[in-house]
Amino acid sequence: EVQLVESGGGMVQPGGSLRLSCAASGFTFSSYDMNWVRRAPGKGPEWVSATHTGGDSTYYADSVKGRFTASRDNAKNTLYLQMNSLKPEDTALYYCARVSAYRQRRYEYDYWGQGTQVTVSS
Repeated sequence: EVQLVESGGGMVQPGGSLRLSCAASGFTFSSYDMNWVRRAPGKGPEWVSATHTGGDSTYYADSVKGRFTASRDNAKNTLYLQMNSLKPEDTALYYCARVSAYRQRRYEYDYWGQGTQVTVSS
C-alpha cells in the first residue's frame, strides 16, 4: 500500500522557517518524481516544487523561488521542503504527491499525503 505522510507543519511568525518532511512507503521511492503542492484557504491547489528521482534536478514556483528548498533522501524514502523567509501568503495545507505524468505543462499525481498545515502569522 502506497503511503505518503507529511510532518513538520506548524505556526510561525513572518520571516521564520519550517522544515517539512514526507515519509514514503509501499513503493520504490527512488523511481518517482515527487512534488510539493499547497492549498491555501479558499483557493485551488498550487504547485510548489518538483524533485526528480535522483534529487539532482529541482524546480520551484516563482512564488517560493529563493526561499524554499526541496530535497530528497532516497535511502530514507523521504522528501523534504525547507522553507525560509516565510510570508503570511505561504499559509496553506502542504501536500507531497507522487508524480504519475507530466502532460501539457501540468503534473498529474496518483498519490497524495494527508497534508500538514503551515500558518504564518504575527
